[in-house]
Amino acid sequence: MSEGTTRERPSQIPAVSEAASPAIGGSARVGGTQRGFAAYVHFPYCLKKCPYCDFASFTTPREEIPHERYRDAVVAEIGLWAKQRESWPKLSSVFFGGGTPSLWRASALGDVLSALRSTFGFESNVEISAECNPTSLDERKASELLEAGVNRLSIGIQSLDRERLAFLGRLHDVDGGLASLAAARAAGVKRLSCDLIFGVAGGRAESPEDARAEVLALAEFGLEHLSAYGLTIEAGTQFGELARRGRLPIATDDLIADSFSAIDEALTEVGFTHYEVSNYARPGEEARHNLSYWRGDDYLGLGSSAVGTLSDPNSGDATRTKHHPNPERYMSTVLGGELKPQETEHLDPETRVREALMLGLRLAEGIDLGVLGERLGVQVRTAERERAMRQLERAGRLEISEQHVRIPRAARAFSDGIAAALF
Repeated sequence: MSEGTTRERPSQIPAVSEAASPAIGGSARVGGTQRGFAAYVHFPYCLKKCPYCDFASFTTPREEIPHERYRDAVVAEIGLWAKQRESWPKLSSVFFGGGTPSLWRASALGDVLSALRSTFGFESNVEISAECNPTSLDERKASELLEAGVNRLSIGIQSLDRERLAFLGRLHDVDGGLASLAAARAAGVKRLSCDLIFGVAGGRAESPEDARAEVLALAEFGLEHLSAYGLTIEAGTQFGELARRGRLPIATDDLIADSFSAIDEALTEVGFTHYEVSNYARPGEEARHNLSYWRGDDYLGLGSSAVGTLSDPNSGDATRTKHHPNPERYMSTVLGGELKPQETEHLDPETRVREALMLGLRLAEGIDLGVLGERLGVQVRTAERERAMRQLERAGRLEISEQHVRIPRAARAFSDGIAAALF
């Protein structure tokens, strides 16, 4: 994760395999009803790579970021996608992730939004989010983003403790993080989210009481949304290498679980809904872009390293694409008139069922297996899966109501393992 970056993206979707070019499909339908259609725009530049970050990002001085060239490439890619089909549904959400999108000139970001609007059109209640870094977000920047068309900001606060911020490699301090929230409000941002990382054993080791105090302090800013993630150690990161050598302090599973429970209890007390394992929102303020991933909607992936998934309107199949992670190579390709993802993967209906279980069971609402089977044209409740479901139900890990399944609140911390048992 780059400095200032959050995880409101399809980060849990499996990597795609190599192939030559994408097979373009239509948008998913459920019972003949059009589902949501989203766009994810990846901005790969940041000022510093955080030691826990495994996203595709490149440390670049502000003055060396190719604002206009990268804008031109993304706009060109939008045009190339438009030629793949005669018609497209309107976009229900757009998300600018990174990297650090708040480093991008707002005018360039706005030009990308204009291209998306003129090419695909926007739903009347379209959600347009941008990830922000506290060190690149002040009142002026927030105002520029609003003017460009952004209507929701997601700020990477990560911690309200000086020592833990230093351990996490953040560029901002506690006051700077809080100042960015105040600046966004002063600029008139009406939908504001922030990220928090818990389960941090480095610096001043965090307790469940610390985690509770931090989320309550952030909630006092009147946030509409808050994402709380347990610190994960990923291979290929600085933390991953330190952990491999046994030189990284790591919180125990019990401490992480206790912090998870403390956060859940605190935010529920002050009116937040725990609508997804790591996400909380005021009623009606759930991140629509997040929901599009977890519900299995179609989405375009725009920009270097971006992943996108489009379903076939005539079957339960889908195609997943991923662009080359190197920004220069990506820009050269699309500015040369080629829509040539680095990787392409065909997803058959059973693969999509497994992904739907993995992602959808993270939601408090759960999944309607009947609707899922109808959409993909397969039998979801196979004999083997039915046995696993009933075993999980007896263990208190799954609630089953006719065709609908969900994980009870007390078992949400085990969602990944529960979904895996249904694969």
